[in-house]
Amino acid sequence: MKLSTFLGDRPFWRTTVRIALPVIIQNLLTSSFALIDTLMVSRLGDAALSSVGMAGQWVFVMNMCIIGLTGGMSMFASQYFGIGDYKGIRRAYGITLLSGLLLMLAFFLPAALQPRGIIGIFNQEAQILEIGSRYMRIACWSYPATMLSLIMSSLLRSIEKVQLPMYTSAVTTVLNVVFNYGLIFGRLGMPKLGVEGAALATCISAWAGPVILFTLSLLEKNLIATDLKGLFAFRWRNVVKYYKKTLPVLVNSGTWAIGTMIVNTVFSNMGSEYYAAVTILRTFGDLCFACYLGFGNAAIVLVGQDVGAGRIARAKESAIRYTTLVLLASLIEGVLLAIFRRQLISVFNTSGELSAVTHATAMAIILFYGLEQPLRNIPYIHIDGVFRSGGDTVTGAIFDAICLWLVSLPVAFLAARVWKLPFVTVFILAYLCEDILKGILCFWHFLSWKWLRPVTEEGKRGLAEYNAGKGK
Repeated sequence: MKLSTFLGDRPFWRTTVRIALPVIIQNLLTSSFALIDTLMVSRLGDAALSSVGMAGQWVFVMNMCIIGLTGGMSMFASQYFGIGDYKGIRRAYGITLLSGLLLMLAFFLPAALQPRGIIGIFNQEAQILEIGSRYMRIACWSYPATMLSLIMSSLLRSIEKVQLPMYTSAVTTVLNVVFNYGLIFGRLGMPKLGVEGAALATCISAWAGPVILFTLSLLEKNLIATDLKGLFAFRWRNVVKYYKKTLPVLVNSGTWAIGTMIVNTVFSNMGSEYYAAVTILRTFGDLCFACYLGFGNAAIVLVGQDVGAGRIARAKESAIRYTTLVLLASLIEGVLLAIFRRQLISVFNTSGELSAVTHATAMAIILFYGLEQPLRNIPYIHIDGVFRSGGDTVTGAIFDAICLWLVSLPVAFLAARVWKLPFVTVFILAYLCEDILKGILCFWHFLSWKWLRPVTEEGKRGLAEYNAGKGK
């Protein structure tokens, strides 16, 4: 078998770089957004860092639910784009916007009305409750903007308009740096507001995102700026078809996010110093994950277009290549993260604000996280990239539910509450119990090729012809 079968040829790389590189850059910028928040808030001490991290878990669940919607939309958009069905893309976009609005309100209203109650889910320390609720009460006004940006960016990537989200993220990241610096510490002529300043900076930079995306889309006259008549020109049967494929993705993302939040609740209730270490890890973990998001989006576009157009052999070939690339990237990135973890943590501790417990815990869990990268990222590219682009939105949801809810979460709870194990041990068990089993299940399903389930008539005919040619 040729090496190009696994690593790709020139046309594959030309398309992948064109799609993946702007997405990687965009997600690096988006992750830098969170990194800047975390870095500047860390100057306020462990309690502030931990509080903002806990508030971030609420918006994390919201984001994952919306990403579930966009995952379903991207599957339709990429397959429709492969056959030039722009009306179908507009219908999927309109349904996603209305669904995203309802989802966002389900998170915005509790955060605006009862922020103390939400922070209390994670930790009952008085200082944490007070700081976290002050932050969330303001930061929740960024939720509508975040929802719009996620949906718009996802649609643009699905139709190969990958540069607009990248440019927008560059602008919003710069705005976030400027307003964080000014509003947290009282610089650049702005008031000194502490954690409230960080929340306000998040709102300002977040709202800049959809404004810029829509303005540029109007100038470019792409599908984002479509007229309302075309956007909402869908019938009940279109909604049923949309949710038949999208609902499993939404349930998958939502239940996984809620399960992850519960695991983080176990972590946070073991002590705010430990959770400050987890917040540091998540910040660097998100930066590392930008690479895999790029490959995942490229897989959605490339594999999805081929499946939608009935080019099944090409779709399978691309799926193999993206699996190989993610494996190699995980090995390299994981080793680098483990080697340079001390230097990375020192960025958060330039003035000695972090406690010795937080520093030591961060050292241990970043080492483990780096070495575990391949186990965690192969299931990601399969579930969120390959399976969904092929039209299979159900199997990944089942795998996530089994591995997180039936294995990882019970083990983490028992290890922390019953067995009273050290924090680092609890953290390692929670991750390994989810990722080992999920990796095995995903590889098994990937090699079965049963994830090839086109939603277009062209794709269905192509799959039937391909199977007939293989004697299936």
